[in-house]
Amino acid sequence: MRFVDTIEKKADGGELTGEEIQAMITGFTAGDIPDYQMSSMMMAILQKGMTPQETAELTMAMMHSGDTIDLSDLPGVKLDKHSTGGVGDTTTLVVAPLIAACGGTVAKMSGRGLGHTGGTLDKLESIPGTCIEQSMDSFRRIVRENGVCVIGQTGNLVPADKKMYALRDVTATVRSIPLIASSIMSKKLAAGADAIILDVKTGSGAFMRTPEEAFRLAQLMVDIGTLVGREVRAVVTDMNQPLGMAVGNALEVREAVQLLSGEIPETDPLYEVCILLGTEMLLMGGLAADEKDAGKMLREKIADGSGLAKLQGMIRGLGGDASYLTVANMEKLVQVRRKIDVAAEQDGYVSAMQAEHIGTAAQLLGAGRATKEDTVDPAVGLVMKVRCGDRVQKGDALCTLYVNREDGLADAENLLREAIHITPEKGETEPMVYGIVTREGRR
Repeated sequence: MRFVDTIEKKADGGELTGEEIQAMITGFTAGDIPDYQMSSMMMAILQKGMTPQETAELTMAMMHSGDTIDLSDLPGVKLDKHSTGGVGDTTTLVVAPLIAACGGTVAKMSGRGLGHTGGTLDKLESIPGTCIEQSMDSFRRIVRENGVCVIGQTGNLVPADKKMYALRDVTATVRSIPLIASSIMSKKLAAGADAIILDVKTGSGAFMRTPEEAFRLAQLMVDIGTLVGREVRAVVTDMNQPLGMAVGNALEVREAVQLLSGEIPETDPLYEVCILLGTEMLLMGGLAADEKDAGKMLREKIADGSGLAKLQGMIRGLGGDASYLTVANMEKLVQVRRKIDVAAEQDGYVSAMQAEHIGTAAQLLGAGRATKEDTVDPAVGLVMKVRCGDRVQKGDALCTLYVNREDGLADAENLLREAIHITPEKGETEPMVYGIVTREGRR
């Protein structure tokens, strides 16, 4: 069958066979199917959708378009987590070492930040000496010795996704839920995990702006995992304000160290989400009897310092200077030329935030990238001083900017003032967690 016939079939609402999807991905990756035809197909998918079976077939075809990682020689259930992208989302640096401290195995390949969202690799590289480009032998050795390792993706992992994403970005098809799901899951499955927890963000700082969209995406990714024989669970969490108070690479590392050192209260949203994600991972790995047992284990590993020790061990394995990851030394990571408070211009309540704007403000200060070629300053960013619902008075600090350069500063300040809404009356705040999706259903 000609590929143009396959495009027409999907444009008419037909269901593609596994053979048709495999031929599409093989041909596109090899360069036999031109960009303009693939763009047309992706627009048809955006408009007509895909069944869970089609999306699973697409995911597997993309997964096998390049290298796959075999982790079967590592001990236990190999656990992984993925966030769909947010602001102040430091959960990997907390949850992964905590799981290792509980006896789990976390072997994770991660990505860099682009735009308003942060990337775990950039955060790790803010620690002097840390090298996230490791051989598979080194990766496995660190996991065996320490129980956890996070590195950059191999160059030939899911090449079909790299080509497809570049087209999606310029053809207005990024928001297609089947294409989002297959992009995420193909990379997670190719990386070799047995069980995956997904943190699906929703709100002003997320790609899924409504809870309904987030649950659709979460359910589809769980369905894909079920169809291909992997354990996948998804937690839908709020991103209408930054998850943690810190936004910026070294600043977020410092916050992770603070949490793992017991300096952040259990009522803090970042703490709450980390415990929730960790609980699901322990249950998937068969490491805890129930949710109560899992939560107790995780809190104990914070209290006794073993979670922090696992993070330090991973950094040493990656060649980094783990001495920075202590309460006494972590301020050295965030030394900047000056700190500037952005103050409230009126009395009232923080009624809402535009989390995307807050992330963009940190990017303008040098904490993130507009393009993949941009250089990141690891020390800069911002620390929030308020959350939604807080009462403020005129002149109170809403956040503190960590600044090393003047260009972009004025724009960042203006964007932050637009992003933080202060009103006379206290508004309603969104729940931190909307629900959990498993193969048994939603809870």
